[in-house]
Amino acid sequence: MRILKMQSKFLDVFLESLNKFGNLYGPTYKNKVLSYDRLANISDLVLTDEHPMIPIKKLFHPMKFTMLHFNEMGFTPDYSTIEKRVILGVHPCEIHSLLILDSVFMREPMDPYYAQLRQNSAIIGFSCLPTENSLCFSTDTDIVEEGFDLFFVNLGEYFLVWVGSSLGHDMIYEREEFFDKNVTHDDIQEYVEWRQKKNKMFKKSFEFDSMPDIMELSYESEIWEEFAKICLSCGQCSMVCPTCNCYSVTDVFDVTNEQIGRRDRNWDSCMYVDYSLVAGGHNFRASRGNRLKLWYGHKLKTFGKDYGRPGCVGCGRCVDSCPVDINVLTISEALTTKEVPEK
Repeated sequence: MRILKMQSKFLDVFLESLNKFGNLYGPTYKNKVLSYDRLANISDLVLTDEHPMIPIKKLFHPMKFTMLHFNEMGFTPDYSTIEKRVILGVHPCEIHSLLILDSVFMREPMDPYYAQLRQNSAIIGFSCLPTENSLCFSTDTDIVEEGFDLFFVNLGEYFLVWVGSSLGHDMIYEREEFFDKNVTHDDIQEYVEWRQKKNKMFKKSFEFDSMPDIMELSYESEIWEEFAKICLSCGQCSMVCPTCNCYSVTDVFDVTNEQIGRRDRNWDSCMYVDYSLVAGGHNFRASRGNRLKLWYGHKLKTFGKDYGRPGCVGCGRCVDSCPVDINVLTISEALTTKEVPEK
């Protein structure tokens, strides 16, 4: 992997030049909320340590879209959401989350909508420093070695730039004059010191590596029912989690001709009471305790077994967003101490 150096003063001009490779997307403020969205101007890009409220999965696994149109003769897939894109300002944990979603959606049978969005999107990653609820040091997702085309580490007056793909090389060649091939020993030392400083800034942690065994041993724990008493089943944890990928499919018929319609796909959540409802009125997870157990089982145990990567990337969004303080920190602490936080 090639590593180059670029002075910070060239950043905006370089990033703007990437519109040759596709429409520019990145974190920007929309109604005063940080969100991944299309950038009208490079000045709208917000490079910050804070996470957008909704993770990058919204750009690859959209909240709602039409999959196909149908009539009595058959169906036609709708790929109108597919476009060439360059997504800027992606943090390491978000890149890790895309690698997990790849394992889900790119395995056979491949999801053609996700696959085409992924194949038509370049990822330009940027380093970040821990915020109040960052857990990525615990989950080993604070550093990324794959899954990006370019990755920028901010060292103040300059960036170290990792080139992660042939497309990344093509992007560099567009403004080759901005990049210095000579990365010195002093640059390396500054990068090492930055890593050390970053590691000391984490305020919260949990025993992530031991959680698969703890989850297995705690399957019948009374802790799940204790948390179920305060859980609202609102699904907020699923919406903000970068690796949650559940969806429902609905056929919408034309009101004038029931043989014509479209098939829509929408985000769903296993935390909703009717998610596991099947024909005959049977519900495999009618209790909140069982739904909590399933959700945290995915995050802390079974994803690693089934897909080779754990389902939690340590972004801390569940810690930020749950209105009753149920998250990977409180769950892991309760399973090891048998104490549920008081409300």
